[in-house]
Amino acid sequence: MIYLVRHGEAAASWGDHPNPGLSELGQDQAIAVAQQLATKDIKHVVSSPMQRCRETAAPFEALFGKEAYVEPRVSEVGTPSEVEDRVSWLQKIMAGQWTGAGDDLLAWRTQLVECIKAMPSGSVVFTHFVAINAIVSALEGRDEVLLFRPGHCSVTVIDNSSDECVVVERGGESVTKVL
Repeated sequence: MIYLVRHGEAAASWGDHPNPGLSELGQDQAIAVAQQLATKDIKHVVSSPMQRCRETAAPFEALFGKEAYVEPRVSEVGTPSEVEDRVSWLQKIMAGQWTGAGDDLLAWRTQLVECIKAMPSGSVVFTHFVAINAIVSALEGRDEVLLFRPGHCSVTVIDNSSDECVVVERGGESVTKVL
């Protein structure tokens, strides 16, 4: 199994800060998800390089004495340099389909999914809202960019025990500030 964990609540919104850490609530969420993952047979820890994911992974690292491998391919979707209003850009992307989303976004999604498929069973990945949607949509053969709204520190479970990765369980949902 592979466990995809959305980072805890950030201290600043995605549109206000390019790389915020966690809020106090986000830190509590990170501790809670580390305890939740204690029942799983986790051998590998992977994290996006973004601060909110690194801080979400920290309680798990401390609890289990396993340092996360920082993997850029599981990071947040990149905003094109010419975009001034990140929130409007992301809202437009999230309302659309992968088909026609543009070569850069499709390449990001492909690299992300290939990275997840190559991970060994027993991996936990601290990642992002859009990344989790990209993975789930690809594995389910769906074209929508937004399939569900994974809540902070929710856990989405992927079964990679056969040739095809399968979504076993989507993480719990919540309202997001982006959409």
